[in-house]
Amino acid sequence: MDLVLFDLDHTLLNGDTQMEWGCYLADHDLLDLQVYKAKMAYFDEKYDQGNLDIAELLEFQFKILASYSFEKLDALRHDFVKKRIRPLITEAGWKALHKHREKGDEIILITATNEFLTKPIAELLAIKHLIASQEERDAHGRYTGGTTGTPSYREGKITRLREWLAKQGHCWEDFQSIWFYSDSHNDLPLLSLVDHPMIVNPDKKLLLHAQEQGWQIVDFGVKRI
Repeated sequence: MDLVLFDLDHTLLNGDTQMEWGCYLADHDLLDLQVYKAKMAYFDEKYDQGNLDIAELLEFQFKILASYSFEKLDALRHDFVKKRIRPLITEAGWKALHKHREKGDEIILITATNEFLTKPIAELLAIKHLIASQEERDAHGRYTGGTTGTPSYREGKITRLREWLAKQGHCWEDFQSIWFYSDSHNDLPLLSLVDHPMIVNPDKKLLLHAQEQGWQIVDFGVKRI
């Protein structure tokens, strides 16, 4: 059995979950879209440069969650996934998931995007296992605005994957081979460790590295802006 890892944004999705979430909340008059887009543009620039402060980004995202009750947020996110995310899932992504399921592979959705948003997306994709950045919640279940655990970003994805393996009673060597589908140079730490780095419509830095390494580059129909 192989272990197969899928990134989410710009890999299985033709878009960005967090940006779509902000647009959705703005449509419901729950935040100022202009302010939100300006802040996300700042984070996107840092991400593209490879020097994003993930703690700063998560603090920004989680403060929004802390502004509302979990009940309100839960109702919103399921409607959000149905209306905003489902149309963004690429046909090639569905086919890749189906191919690995047919082989009996173990599949994980591994993303820096927060667990609150990605849990229902994993369910939609019928992916049992999710590794995502985690929000802190208080004793009453309300989001505090803080982060818990290691964010699943850059080297953090390796840390979180090893934690997942240990929790499942597995080790790296238990699998015949490990695959990782990703679009971003920020995933190079993990891409460099797996047996099959699958490069999906990559950014410029990852494209250059993949070509130098002779890695497989695949087209999921994701359009980069």
